Parts: sequence; structure tokens; C-alpha cells
Amino acid sequence: MVFMEKNENYKRLFEEFNHLSVMIIGDVMLDTYLWGKVERISPEAPIPIVALRKREHRMGGAANVARNIQSLGARAILCSVIGADDKGSEFLALLKKEKIESTGIIKSKRRITTTKFRIFGNSNQMLRVDEEIENDLDETDYLTLIRVIDHILTNEKIDCIIFQDYDKGVITPKLISEVVQMAQKRKIPVTVDPKKKNFKEYQKVTLFKPNLKEMKEGLGFEGELNNNEAITEAVHQLRAQLNCHYVLTTLSENGVMISYKDKHELKSIFVPAHQRIISDVSGAGDTVISVASLCLALMRTPYEIAFISNLAGGLVCEEVGVSPVNKEKLLKEVQALL
Repeated sequence: MVFMEKNENYKRLFEEFNHLSVMIIGDVMLDTYLWGKVERISPEAPIPIVALRKREHRMGGAANVARNIQSLGARAILCSVIGADDKGSEFLALLKKEKIESTGIIKSKRRITTTKFRIFGNSNQMLRVDEEIENDLDETDYLTLIRVIDHILTNEKIDCIIFQDYDKGVITPKLISEVVQMAQKRKIPVTVDPKKKNFKEYQKVTLFKPNLKEMKEGLGFEGELNNNEAITEAVHQLRAQLNCHYVLTTLSENGVMISYKDKHELKSIFVPAHQRIISDVSGAGDTVISVASLCLALMRTPYEIAFISNLAGGLVCEEVGVSPVNKEKLLKEVQALL
């Protein structure tokens, strides 16, 4: 009887995802995959020659969070700045194909569209080439973006805001401060997948999701984060500095830890990873923040937020390339582990 109740509880939760609208703010990019065959070495240098067989474009960065949100049944509203270039047009075409709204996307003549070229030979990744600008938005682009964000928040029902930061310049301290104030005014939870540059700027957000490397670099933590005690100490430092409610730390093959304040007591829950055949870890963090944000918007318990997002991050690691989580497959795995 208890098993059946829990089974139905999670089924209802996943159905409730369909009624949510999530704003994603951050650095978007185009992931370009070049697939080919290697049969010889170049006479120009001791490097393999990849004979191109297939070219594939996918949305990456914050756009992959939008894909995950959409894949889970919720509505994704993506806000970012791209270049007024061919890659930007390709990106917008992919948005349309995925049926993700583009009203929050700004095209700028002062920037290029971030593109990551991944080259595969005989199914093995051999090289990645990045084409990007990492400078912060100039004042004109910033004002255009913040006006668009404000317009959407004023006219749409938004259940959660996600900052997906890749240090490419779209997210700035000023933008963070403005958006957090807008969210607090409207009582919208704010979640963050951070990078180093703005790490300490995310004051008073609801949920902050670093990995161990980001935690150590962002805090300037001197010790090694190789045991639960050290990780807990670092998290407590982070919570004190940011004044955030939840810290969801991803621990790679060791799972996740969620830390939060229960009344006046700080608590932490460790959720171990499940054994899997890992094909590619690309995009796992995007999936974790997406699932955690939806669960948070529906006011689920800290354990449920960590448990479900941890499973989701593991599932996408079984796929090659950056792919969104499969909702039905995730629900089945959640129910199987009750």
C-alpha cells in the first residue's frame, strides 16, 4: 500500500511539471558535431585526418536547460543574447524546431554566437574548437535584455527562474541583482548553476548548484574537498556568504549533497549515485538544475529535490553528446527505486 501511494505521488509530480513555466537566463551556444572516419595520418603533421561524413547542430549551454525543461513537460522561456550572424540564425532555427519560445532572445551586432565544434573520428571525440566572446554585455545589450526579462515577468506566469552561467558575458553582477529583486517582488524562486566569475554575486537566491571544482575555486577553499566533513564545511561557508536557502552540490560519481536550513538548524543530506555505464558527462549539470528547479517550484522536500535530480543527471550521462533527459524513463527509474 505504501509503495503504491509513493508510486502515484511521483506520477502526479511528473504530471504537475506540465503546468509550470520556467524562465532560463544565461549563455546560450551552438553545439556543432562533426562526425567522420579516420583512415590515415596527415603528411603535414603527425595528426589523424578525419574524413567528414555527418554534421549535426544542437543547442547548448542555457539552451540545453530549456530543452530539459521542455522535455520534462514544462514551458521554457529562454532569455539570452546571440550574435547577428549565421550561427545565430542556425540557433533560432533550432529553437523553432524544438518549439521553444524565442521572445527572450536578443540579436546583437556587437557579439558572435558562441559555437563549440566537436570533432569525432571513428566514434571517438578527437578535438573541440570554441568560437566565442567572453566579454560582459555592453550597456545597450544589457538594457535591451533586462527590459525583455521585465516584460516577460510582468506579463507571464513564471514559476521559477534559472540562471545558467557559463562565464560568456550574458550574466553580469548587475543583471543578477536586478533579476533577483524582480523575483523577490513576485515571490518567484531563483536557482543557479554557477561558474567562477560571478560565483559570489548570487546573493539571496533560493537554490545554488555548484560542483566541487566550482565550490573550491569560487570560495578560494584551501583544503581538499574529498570527504563529507570537508564538503559540509565548504557548503556552510557558501551559505553564509550567499544567504541562499538550498545548496545542491554535485559530487560527480559520488552523487549529490543538498544542504538547507530547517528552522534554526543547518542540515545536509547525501544522495549516492547509482552505478551506470557512462558515455558522456556533457550536459549533466544542465539536467540536474532543470529537474531540481521544477521540484523546487512544486515545493518538494529537500530529499526529493536531490534524489530525482541526481537520477536525472546520471541518466543523461548514458547518452553520447548533450541530450535532454527522457521524462518517461526518469519516472520509471524513480518509481523502481522507491
